Amino acid sequence: MAVEVTPKGTTGGSFPGGPVLRFFLKMNVGLYRLMHGGGFLKGTLLLTTTGARSGKQHTTPVAWFPDGQGNWLVIGSAGGAAKHPSWIFNLARNPDKVWIEVGDRKLKVTPQSLNGAERDAAYQRVVAKAANFGAYERKTDRVIPVVRLTPA
Repeated sequence: MAVEVTPKGTTGGSFPGGPVLRFFLKMNVGLYRLMHGGGFLKGTLLLTTTGARSGKQHTTPVAWFPDGQGNWLVIGSAGGAAKHPSWIFNLARNPDKVWIEVGDRKLKVTPQSLNGAERDAAYQRVVAKAANFGAYERKTDRVIPVVRLTPA
């Protein structure tokens, strides 16, 4: 079980970064915890990874989709950007240091990249529930990672 980092794309939409995004993410993490995963953050989980370069913990709200009994799918779409979100690199480098918070539950998980037909089928299930993910795939020429999170 591993998380693969596929090559970055040559085309894609823009995805904001920098201090404004960091502030927005911290605000959303606080709101998520305050609202126990409810409100407008419903359908997201908090993904805590350990930095690939820094070794520091980072918590990011991400959309999740059910995948069988007790598993979650997360998509490294970055809004269709040419580059992967940072958390993909963190999962690949430190797969044994990953936690999620879903509502009031916090648990350690094991990430695994889905590949080939399994990845494509999972991505189509996601698009059926959240059409915006189909648009992300059309914006970029990179393979958007689909990662299964399984309780450790």
